[in-house]
Amino acid sequence: MRASRRGEVDPFIVMDVMEAARQAEAAGRSVIHMEVGQPGTPAPAGARTALARAMEAEALGYTVALGLPALRQRIARLYRDWYGLDLNPDRVIVTPGSSGAFLLAFTALFEAGDRVGLGEPGYPSYRQILKALSLEPVGIQTAMQHRLQPLPEDVPEGLAGLIVASPANPSGTMLSREALAGLIARAAETGAAFVSDEIYHGIQYEGRAISALEISDDVCVINSFSKYFSMTGWRVGWMVVPEAEVRRYERLAQNLFICPPHASQVAALAAMDCDAELQANLAVYTENRRLMLDGLPRAGFTRIAPPDGAFYIYADVSDLTADSLAFSREILDQAGVAVTPGLDFDPRRGQGTLRFSYARATADIAEGLERLHDFMSRR
Repeated sequence: MRASRRGEVDPFIVMDVMEAARQAEAAGRSVIHMEVGQPGTPAPAGARTALARAMEAEALGYTVALGLPALRQRIARLYRDWYGLDLNPDRVIVTPGSSGAFLLAFTALFEAGDRVGLGEPGYPSYRQILKALSLEPVGIQTAMQHRLQPLPEDVPEGLAGLIVASPANPSGTMLSREALAGLIARAAETGAAFVSDEIYHGIQYEGRAISALEISDDVCVINSFSKYFSMTGWRVGWMVVPEAEVRRYERLAQNLFICPPHASQVAALAAMDCDAELQANLAVYTENRRLMLDGLPRAGFTRIAPPDGAFYIYADVSDLTADSLAFSREILDQAGVAVTPGLDFDPRRGQGTLRFSYARATADIAEGLERLHDFMSRR
């Protein structure tokens, strides 16, 4: 059988770590999960109740390609509530997770062979989706002193696009309004499309996350119900695009996906009104962050950029290892804690970094930190 070079993408190593942790648990071992970037909580109760009602009353067949009109309108209202923006719901496109939004954006914006910039460390699937679409990812190295976020002067000429995330994965750091505006201006100056990954908005600890839409309408913004709304496996996200480009995205969505999952859209609409439960989740992440910022340095992981949002801490462990993959396996085998090697996020420097997720229950995080401390004391 023939095989396309577009299929020759790298594995998503965190998924391999998850599988190794699952095998350890199946063998009877206790594992604390600090590898996976998903909430330990289910979808909000109101979302589950709304779906149960809909399943009894409706067929839940195809929706229109752009998503349920009521959900698009409710998302537009979120931009008023969170950012003070009067957003036309017509610009909102509901997608099969943020992954579906990235596929639509990269297909709509770029020609095969185009070069697209992304900060390193950064979410690995940007790079692999670009490769699968015959696009060239261009890594932009960031520095700890700049909180692992790119600077405008680091963005090279000749890019067709620039992807920026705030709060970022794997670091959890955020861009100020001034810093985000500088990157948007640099993209405009060089003729690059600006794609803003905002899927961790709502999970922030000091100040609030700034949306690229507060600065410019000539951007593509991507968000998701996975993180703040605690709906990772439901696979529903959204994007906001310039008004003149909606039909282009709609044609692609019709053919690539037909529509987002109807059931997930029903649940997502209800989830947006579950503020008390979602804020309770945020309180858990806040306490977990406090524990991590105290416990990781005590365990020996001292080179970190404190996160402003999301639920990750990215650590420079180059003083401890030159092989983060082997180090993560050692931690899993000897400490019973699953962590993610930095190879996923930075192909050039990832051998010397680890990502720790603190999205699980506080008791799990406390136990994981004790295990890490004991392991590092013996190592």
